[in-house]
Formats: sequence, structure tokens, C-alpha cells
Amino acid sequence: MENASFKNYSGGRELKFTVVVPVCDHWHLVEDLLNCLERQTVSQDEFEILLIENGSKIFYSPKTRLKNVRILTCRKLGSYASRNLGVAAAKGEWLVFTDADCLPEHDWLERITCEVDRCDDEFHLFAGGITVVSESSSPNFYEIYDVLKGIPQFRYVKQGYAATANLTVHRKLFDRLGGFGEQLFSGGDADFCRRAAGRGAQLMYLPHAVVKHRARTTWQEVATKARRIKGGKICVRSRRKRIVAVIRSLLPPIIAIYRFAIDGGYPWRYRGVAISVQLRLWLVELKELARLTCNGEAERR
Repeated sequence: MENASFKNYSGGRELKFTVVVPVCDHWHLVEDLLNCLERQTVSQDEFEILLIENGSKIFYSPKTRLKNVRILTCRKLGSYASRNLGVAAAKGEWLVFTDADCLPEHDWLERITCEVDRCDDEFHLFAGGITVVSESSSPNFYEIYDVLKGIPQFRYVKQGYAATANLTVHRKLFDRLGGFGEQLFSGGDADFCRRAAGRGAQLMYLPHAVVKHRARTTWQEVATKARRIKGGKICVRSRRKRIVAVIRSLLPPIIAIYRFAIDGGYPWRYRGVAISVQLRLWLVELKELARLTCNGEAERR
């Protein structure tokens, strides 16, 4: 496994894309991701794939026929530190970020290509669609919650940011911004996009450049995510934002409950399940708020 902590692989032919994927304890899922990338409708010569190992308890070396895959090691914990290290090693003109538990559609990079080829400068970010899917024909409570909760990229883009499960940015813009903020374990994507907007960059939504995201299947997984997101909102530099996050944490999750209740795309049973899980997670978030207030370390998983 390469350690790219002090290397720069910018030499050689520049590629169209570098797909950057931080991996922590999801190596058992990486082979499915690589199979999706092998089936891309663009040429394999157009892109490379960088997998960034970041503190996994168990490492599975993926079995793949792809020649454009490199595995690097990031010693600093955190997905944003991993992404920054991957970019330092990247050869691509455009940086495409996704996650180890994602499954890109076969035309994902082709759809992104159509948009980036229209750009006449680097001041653009492209946020693709994200569909949360359950792999079970009989999803449990936590899968139901995660599917209904989703990752509403369109709504995020309207609010000025995008999730790194499906985000494309030009290398020059990334370098101008100094990369992701490594002090955060959650919310670094929103911080990055808003800093980009401050430099005049335009964030565009690409609904047809889709990745599927596996639904979480256990209480521990959904609770860990809730704790990580809460840490990202509380452990910010801005005192005002921190106060707002604390106040919102203390209030019941009325907006989330309302969105579940009016989601006519799912039966009432599913909506009731999602609401019950959301209320249970609110208790987890309150406990996490108290822990972080007492100088506890933010969740990174």
C-alpha cells in the first residue's frame, strides 16, 4: 500500500478525472464500487481511482482488473484529511468525490463529462444526484429510516452546498481554496462549497449523474452518523453558528418529522417507522451535545 503523505504524483499525463474515495472500515464494499467504475461508459484511460485508507480496523485488498487504481494511506484521521491527501496525489484535471459505500450508475462519469466540457473556467462545482437504496426486499426499521431520510442533494444545492458522496470540482479551484477543513469530521463539504461560493464559484446540480448509496442497516450505524453530524455542527469555529446549532439541537426534530409525514411516496407504515427512529435519534443527539459540551472528542466514523 502506498503512503502518499509526503509525495506528489502530479507528474505524467494529466487525466480528465481523479475519483477520490476515503475508506474507513468499508473495504468489504470497495469491490462493488470498483465494479461500478469498471462499467463506466467513458474510457478507463480518462480517469484514475484513488482509495485512501484511513484507520480501518480490517483491511481487505480489493480484487480488481482495473489498472487505474491506487491505494494510499492517510495517517491523519478524518475523511476530509483523506480527501486532501488523495488530491495531493491526483493526476486528474477534475476531482470527483464519492464514498466507499456508493454505487455509481454506469453513465455517471459520462454525465459529468458533458457538463464539465461546457465550462470555460474552473469556477464551477457539480453536485450529482444521490439515491439511498436498501439491498433487502424486507428492509428493517433502520433501512427504512435511512431510505426515507435520504441524501437530498437537490435541497442541499439550493442551500448552497453539496454532499461529497457525489461532488466534482476543478483541481485549480480546490487548490485555491486550500482543500477541505481537516478539523471537521462532518460538515466539511458544506464549509468547502460555501468558501467556493465566496470566491465566485457556481454550484450546479446534475440530477442524472447519479450514485446509489447503501442504506444503513443497524441502529449503531444510524446513531453513529447522527453523532458525527452533530459533532460537525457543534465543533465549528464560528461562535454564532455553534450557538445556533446548540439551540436547534435542544428543539424537537419537527421539520424532519413533518417531511416524513408528508412524503407520499411511501406507505404510512414506513413514514411512522422513520418518525419513531428520528425521535429516538434526537435523544442520541442530546446526549452527544452534552458530551461535546464537556470537551468530548467528535465522532469521526
